[in-house]
Amino acid sequence: MLWRVAADVVLVVHLAFVAFVVFGGFLTWRWPRVALVQVPVALYGVIIEIAGFRCPLTPLEKWLRRRAGSAGYDGGFVEHYIVGVLYPGEFTSGVKVLLAGIVILMNAVAYHGLRKRRLRSAHPARETMGS
Repeated sequence: MLWRVAADVVLVVHLAFVAFVVFGGFLTWRWPRVALVQVPVALYGVIIEIAGFRCPLTPLEKWLRRRAGSAGYDGGFVEHYIVGVLYPGEFTSGVKVLLAGIVILMNAVAYHGLRKRRLRSAHPARETMGS
């Protein structure tokens, strides 16, 4: 029972990490210093996806599941929990590039929004002059 709970905790932490990779840039709108952590984490996520590296949380979760008596799963975390649900089929290199592109796009949108907010707050007179 304890091994299963530990595996589930790793699963939740891993999901939170993936969410931070994809959507963490939007946290910078409220807390700009989050970018100091989020940018390297997002780059790490893109590299893992494109290069096919395995996040260390994946083997940890699999090991804990085996200790709990479960068979675990084949492949990686994203492939099993995310792509397997959203895109049932083969996990091709095209899908990997697509996922990496989504991470890049979401972060580009987030940081572009942060830049616009900062420019507006730095030059509030421009807002009223243009209206």
